[in-house]
Amino acid sequence: MPSVFRPYPWLRGGHVQTLAAFFLPRRVELPAAEHRLIEVEPGVPVLCDCHWQKNRKALTLIVVHGLEGSSESEYMLGIARNGLAAGMNVVRMNQRNCGGMDHCAPTLYNSSRSADVAAVARNLVERDGISGFVLIGFSMGGNLVLKLAGEWGSYGPVEFRGVAAVCPAVNLAAGADALHEAANRVYEYYFLLQLFRRFRRKVRLFPGSFDASRLRGVKTLRDFDDRVTAYYCGFTGADDYYARAAAANVIERITVPTLVLHAANDPFIRILPETRAALLSNRNIAYVETGDGGHCAFIGERDGDSNYDGRWAEREVVEFAKQFR
Repeated sequence: MPSVFRPYPWLRGGHVQTLAAFFLPRRVELPAAEHRLIEVEPGVPVLCDCHWQKNRKALTLIVVHGLEGSSESEYMLGIARNGLAAGMNVVRMNQRNCGGMDHCAPTLYNSSRSADVAAVARNLVERDGISGFVLIGFSMGGNLVLKLAGEWGSYGPVEFRGVAAVCPAVNLAAGADALHEAANRVYEYYFLLQLFRRFRRKVRLFPGSFDASRLRGVKTLRDFDDRVTAYYCGFTGADDYYARAAAANVIERITVPTLVLHAANDPFIRILPETRAALLSNRNIAYVETGDGGHCAFIGERDGDSNYDGRWAEREVVEFAKQFR
């Protein structure tokens, strides 16, 4: 089980933790990565930043970012640093379109695309001969890795060792509605600004595939998912998208060791009672809910380890993965 999370004394509270993780300066130094394009479906590549040990058969961490993040998100860099120090390979996966890849295909990323993660894992097994891998996801990426683990069930690749998710958006509808609460509008505005910019880029790049007029009247994340995500990704609307893409549907089917970290004061990720019950009832899942930590932040007190910068969740998921080396 993870260690007890103790928030940094001056950084207590969900909003404080969340905003501090976003704004506090931080320096994470990594060796140069191998930039690899991996096709997740015909004609649709994603960019992966791969960090290898001398022996590529070492345990590999495949890390997936959240909504409007990328392989350069700070928690992705933190996992890479910790994983490399622990003797593991680390692959920082960009979801489709992310990491400067908008020009590569006329498709959008969304919370249902767990098959993209599976395609990356398959490529690493077949091309690099890795002996085992652990999936790690943050927020939207947490939903994706848990969804894939549930879909694989007992029939995943033999190399699949475990999965860890930090603040996973496993109840998509509840999270979208929470973003629209008055206290969370600043986060919703931020996500909408980024999503609008990305969609307008897609319109410029693929004018025959996307229509900018679909943004008219969009004022909430739910509106965006209803008029854009669902429309272009094969769903009948936001409700259909949220219902079908949520990892909550397959939590009970996960059969590998799993770690889920969630902060009770996460401003906008909601884990519904029935989902929490499913997490707790699956003996393969260690579900840890802390009182503080915000959204994918968990900025804690430093200890005697000079390599630990207080980012508790980044340390704990790598500690969890060490059992599979």
